[in-house]
Amino acid sequence: MTEQLKPGGPAEETAPVPGEADPAPRPHGTRRRFLTYLLAGPTLAVAAGLGPEGATPAAADGVVPTLPGPADLVDLGDVLILAGAPTAHLLVLTVGEDGTVTFRLPREEVGQGITTAVAMLVAEELDVPLARVRVQLEDARPELLFNQFTASSNSVRSLYDPVRHAAAAARARLVAAAADRWDLKPGALTTRDGAVVAPDGRTAPYGSLTTAAASRHLVALTARPKPESAHTLVGTPTPRVDARAMVTGRQQYTLDLDVPGAKPCMVRRPPTVHGTVRSVNNEAAVRAMPGVLDTAVIPTGVAVVAETFGQALDAKNALDVTWGPGTVDGYSDDGIRARLRSAVSFPLLPLPLTEHLDAEFDFAPVSHAPMETNAAVADVRADRATVWSGLKAPIVAQQTIAKELGLPVGKVTVHVVQAGGSFGRRLFFDAALEAAQVSKRCGRPVRLMWSRVDDMRHGRMRPATHHKIRLSYAAGRVVGLDHRVAAVETDMRHGLGEILTATGTKLPGGLGNAAFAQGLFHLTVKSPYHFGVTSQQLTEVPLRMPTASWRSVYSANTRGAEEMLIDELAAKMGKDPVEFRRSFLRNRAQRAVLDKVAAEGAWGRPMPAGHAQGIGFHEEYKSRTAVLAEIDATDPRHPRVTKAVIAADVGRAVNPRGLEAQLLGGLTDAIATTLTAGLHIDKGLPLEGSYSQFHYARQKDTPPDVRIFVMPATGEPGGAGELGVPAAVGAIGNAYARATGTRPRRFPVNFDVDFTPFPR
Repeated sequence: MTEQLKPGGPAEETAPVPGEADPAPRPHGTRRRFLTYLLAGPTLAVAAGLGPEGATPAAADGVVPTLPGPADLVDLGDVLILAGAPTAHLLVLTVGEDGTVTFRLPREEVGQGITTAVAMLVAEELDVPLARVRVQLEDARPELLFNQFTASSNSVRSLYDPVRHAAAAARARLVAAAADRWDLKPGALTTRDGAVVAPDGRTAPYGSLTTAAASRHLVALTARPKPESAHTLVGTPTPRVDARAMVTGRQQYTLDLDVPGAKPCMVRRPPTVHGTVRSVNNEAAVRAMPGVLDTAVIPTGVAVVAETFGQALDAKNALDVTWGPGTVDGYSDDGIRARLRSAVSFPLLPLPLTEHLDAEFDFAPVSHAPMETNAAVADVRADRATVWSGLKAPIVAQQTIAKELGLPVGKVTVHVVQAGGSFGRRLFFDAALEAAQVSKRCGRPVRLMWSRVDDMRHGRMRPATHHKIRLSYAAGRVVGLDHRVAAVETDMRHGLGEILTATGTKLPGGLGNAAFAQGLFHLTVKSPYHFGVTSQQLTEVPLRMPTASWRSVYSANTRGAEEMLIDELAAKMGKDPVEFRRSFLRNRAQRAVLDKVAAEGAWGRPMPAGHAQGIGFHEEYKSRTAVLAEIDATDPRHPRVTKAVIAADVGRAVNPRGLEAQLLGGLTDAIATTLTAGLHIDKGLPLEGSYSQFHYARQKDTPPDVRIFVMPATGEPGGAGELGVPAAVGAIGNAYARATGTRPRRFPVNFDVDFTPFPR
């Protein structure tokens, strides 16, 4: 049974942090509040919630000020936190009789390290060893509404206080249970190593207290988390809790799961994106092939179920299918680029009494290319269904699958499985939906796997973009920034992770997907500089391609291009690129990270011919970073980033080692997509079909010297997952320009078709 503990009643007392004096009261209107629930029995369970906070714009002297934009006031992360606030108290933490602490995480772990960060928060608040904390990925729970959505660098931001409050509430009840047992005041007790400790040295392990702590008759308590000044684990570089399992092969991903009776399945896909099946011409012959158990036509192709994946692969390749047209069959790279270029234009008239610098940039589409391809396991019966997959939006996946199968949502169980990479790809649940469709048609459980070729060619991609940027200046000051972005339409039909907003994205007449994309653009993209009149606009071109948000979404290209043009304007005005940026940044925190990389990277040091440094800056999701990159471009066709210095201020880094990994990943993404990695579209299909063709950065392409500096903690955590890409794109592009004397305008800069494409 469940009982809500209502604060403010006569039996209520405040539970102090054991061994700590009461801190000064927080001012009225602070960001967070919490609720506590308990589950009676031998397991203590609690949950916590949160509320809103405001934002404060900054100012600078000696420049033409820029008014705050939407993302300066409320960013997408703020929106997601506010949307999730009503259900944040439904997050569940349990303490078992064996003293093990388990937190059910309503987010997806895709390698970004949130399971480790959350485990650290729990261990910190409960004073238990980190090894005694377990983090389980939560099944789809529609009642969480907007609070089970992994996106927008938001997981640590949105969970930081709820997790701490949940753990603090559990600690308070354990302390109260021990106080009752020993007839002592709770304030006289402390906690250490998973036990409550009395002043005389007696200890009560948490496991021995859980039944009493979960009792409905325990005096109602409110609790507060430790002050950050008391943290001993949070803020300390800590190895991932799943690192050993990952490197030894014990970590289970979707296709590692042992689901009884689930047979391998693969899908023959059309020769162009979004093509349709008109007829299967040799179905009987394929069904007679060794190991083949069944075939099924689904909306995305023809599925084959077999005893082994090898047999399924052979059979699906043997299928003779007559295909209907796709959605962009007549388009190749040049045609797409022409559509984008014609969608936006420079302002007709410059600002009065000013000079201006104009530039155009093009960015190719890019595959998400996670190590784990799309995969799902599904077991669909007449009256129920169960699905397993790596999902960042499991609620809308559950709701959509239920609708597709004609079942009530409550009869569809969706298990979230740790995934091997995402970068935005797993916001969509294509494989889970396909697996459910195949399982229903074939009447058996299936284990569906996309091949690498499928994943490259029919998986979702970062859309191609075109940028027209004008910087206006007068009397040594920048007085205007006008940036017009044209992008192939980004599919946002996952909404905010549930069926209401997902349905809203499907509204016709520009009120749906396009409006959603505009909102996302303006809640994420902003300029960190006082550049006077600033305008950043998005125009989406409605080409129906399999797109999705890619790490940093619009910011990687938009801000990366701006950082490159800023270098060009600095040179035109005879200014040093670092000092030029420094003079226009809006606040001290921004200048601090820029100064840090300039000092640690020895900005301006002499370099041999063909070598150069570049700088870039970016701010997003309440965090900021600067990147200094050094490049060897003595062979412009094979440049290599040889060194990188990164500084980041994320407010408070829960796990600095995890933050360093995120920034290193962002740097690697930037190296790849700026220099070599992209997709060529040819008559409606990407040519690339493997890592040997999609030239993502290899080990030899990454700098042997990378130094990352995490700035001192201030305030609550900001976002970090996407932070590292845009500044690195700008820094690498600027370094390449300085090393070669050629300012690149099309990315990646080396983008030849140097391979023989796989057959369609």
